[in-house]
Amino acid sequence: MENRFQIEIRLFMENTQLQAFIPLLYIVWSDNLLTEKEFATLQSFIDSQDWLSAEEKELLFSKITIANPPSRQDIADWKNKIEQSIQEQPAVKSIFEIAVVLSENNAVIQSLESSFVKLENDLGILGEEAIGNFKTKAKSHTVNSHTEASFDVQKITAILDGAQAPIINKVKSIISRPEFQYETSTDISVYRQKVFDWCKILAEENLGNMAYPKKYGGGENIADYFAIMETLSYHDLSLVIKFGVQFGLWGMSVQSLGTEKHYAKYLKDIGTLKLPGCFAMTETHHGSNVKGLETTATYNHENQTFTIHTPHEKAQKEYIGNAAVHGQMATVFAKLIIAGQDHGVNAFVVPLRDENAVVLKGITIGDCGHKMGLNGVDNGTIRFDQVVIPKENMLDRFASVNDKGEFESPIPSDNRRFFTMLGTLVGGRIGIPRSALAAAKSGLTIAIKYSDQRKQFGPEGGAEVPILNYRMHQRRLLIPLAKTYAVHFALQYLTQRFIDKTETEMQEIEGLAAGLKSYSTWSTTAILQECREACGGKGYLSENRIDALKNDTEIYTTFEGDNTVLMQLVAKNRLAEFRKSFGEMGSFGIINYVYENAKSAIAEKNPLAIRKIDEAHLLDSEFHLQAFQHREKTILASAARRVKKLIDNGLEVYDAFNVVQHQMIDMAEAYLDRVVLEQFQIAIAAVKDKKSKAILTKLNQLYALSQIEKNKGWYLEEGYMEAVKTKAIRKMVNQLCWDVRPDAVALVNAFAIPDSCLSSMFKHSV
Repeated sequence: MENRFQIEIRLFMENTQLQAFIPLLYIVWSDNLLTEKEFATLQSFIDSQDWLSAEEKELLFSKITIANPPSRQDIADWKNKIEQSIQEQPAVKSIFEIAVVLSENNAVIQSLESSFVKLENDLGILGEEAIGNFKTKAKSHTVNSHTEASFDVQKITAILDGAQAPIINKVKSIISRPEFQYETSTDISVYRQKVFDWCKILAEENLGNMAYPKKYGGGENIADYFAIMETLSYHDLSLVIKFGVQFGLWGMSVQSLGTEKHYAKYLKDIGTLKLPGCFAMTETHHGSNVKGLETTATYNHENQTFTIHTPHEKAQKEYIGNAAVHGQMATVFAKLIIAGQDHGVNAFVVPLRDENAVVLKGITIGDCGHKMGLNGVDNGTIRFDQVVIPKENMLDRFASVNDKGEFESPIPSDNRRFFTMLGTLVGGRIGIPRSALAAAKSGLTIAIKYSDQRKQFGPEGGAEVPILNYRMHQRRLLIPLAKTYAVHFALQYLTQRFIDKTETEMQEIEGLAAGLKSYSTWSTTAILQECREACGGKGYLSENRIDALKNDTEIYTTFEGDNTVLMQLVAKNRLAEFRKSFGEMGSFGIINYVYENAKSAIAEKNPLAIRKIDEAHLLDSEFHLQAFQHREKTILASAARRVKKLIDNGLEVYDAFNVVQHQMIDMAEAYLDRVVLEQFQIAIAAVKDKKSKAILTKLNQLYALSQIEKNKGWYLEEGYMEAVKTKAIRKMVNQLCWDVRPDAVALVNAFAIPDSCLSSMFKHSV
């Protein structure tokens, strides 16, 4: 037999007129707390409804009694009724329309629209938002979005690895061995020794000598060497830098700046790690300014020797990898002094320690100690106090001292000789950005996989949703993913150009290497910060790898050249190319260049083009490239014109470039944006597999449009686009993120990073 409470519930649920109150009751009770204001508002409304009987009013009052809230089952039943009504009538647009459906289209309820709307307002209910939440529960795109690869992951991996796939797979196999388990000791001496031991294993596998001539035990394959550097970067970045210092900077400086006698004497032992060494260029007071180095190498003709000397404390070599513990020799960059005359910076092989690791006479070595990152690398300082070395220790490919004690060089110009010498070392500016690229790939793999599994929030009363389904999370991770793919192909292009280089191309290649080093390392720094934040507190834990990736790559923006300084080099190279095309940057040349650029711009900037927003146009690769080219050419011409005007008005060249420094950086960035986009497009054109081409095309579109969105202020100022178009581009970027989301996990899986190198956090629910 029913009790009074059960009778009330049955009467309420059977009364179709009272059913109209269910949406309101559910909303005010959904947080399990009815406020005094809500109670008073509802009580007043119920009292004012003459169509309700006294019994019906009493029944409704029982549902809004603060001291006696409805049960969980009551609230669940109300929620189910609302969702069922929406499924039956998906066109409903307001709380009142749901009330009408629940009342089975009762005529009395239909006549009360204005009263119900006023009640919603009095209760502070946002009807549109509430109905949106109810509909989300019924059918949610956000909830239903999920991981589902549209392509063959292995085919994308094959495209990324290219001809270097065999060496890449070999390195991945090696770093997955038990002996490469991560070192967790906080004692830097333990960590340094572990990294040194890892380098020995790599040397035994003939990976260190990969770039050296076969005659001296090497593999004579520079493409494989760079692939090794990039792949090792999935593991431990201290290992990569130690490897790069030993086999790259130390070994390649001997190979690039030395001659046959040096190769025969040193290269084999460097490649096997029998002879650990350093690359001693940077000084305390002269980091990026190599020309300003103060260490001296004074020639002594009587005994055929050089005396290497540090004139004062601020001229000591600093931040030198391998110096603090392991280095036995160093390539030392010093000013060559002959008979009191300065012949500029040259390179010399200088012993530091004997085979028993005892520091030699005249050598003072300091330890840079604990650093922000890369603590497995023994960075140190080196000072030389009248250290004597034999004449043969001068690396004499580009300069030498003859039998008469006179300076000789096949390159008569001091300036050209200096830059030719540095140009041979451009390989470091390829290895570092490729290492940074691998770090970005690692961070994105961790963050995207975690975001695919980590669930947070969801529709009212519904299940929690993977955070990768949220639009802002997609923008945070998928735009960087697209950029990372773009940078990958740009660095492949740079590597190939370096391998195939001719003397006439070297200046352009050096500029491109300097620029892409900056572009890639800045990108990685920003991406890893986003990845850390996107993983919340889990991203802050050391076990999850992002902290090591962040800390270790921080210095990438500084070594091998400070990024801002390098970008000025890029800009000056672009201006030099500009002068070659149009004479000495005279007014006629600039006007001609601007005119040629303007002819194409006129077509692109016509009233239809600047407002064109159809999907086919916004996704068109030709539109993307034209937009990038226009920005590059316009900024270049503007900077050239401005520099010329400043100089014509009497400003020194040095001062003129200082005035336009910010514009120089903009010019370099615009140039690099164009190169990166162009090479991504070229790479995609060569892809045969349709599904692979389709997903790479989406990434290319996302990269292009997100860069245009980033620079939309410039495009609006220039009149190249109107607001209606930049808004459409923003909307398209959002749509592309949504379209890429199902493939996101597959796209990072295509990097094929060994599991041992990744965080385990995305394997567990949190």
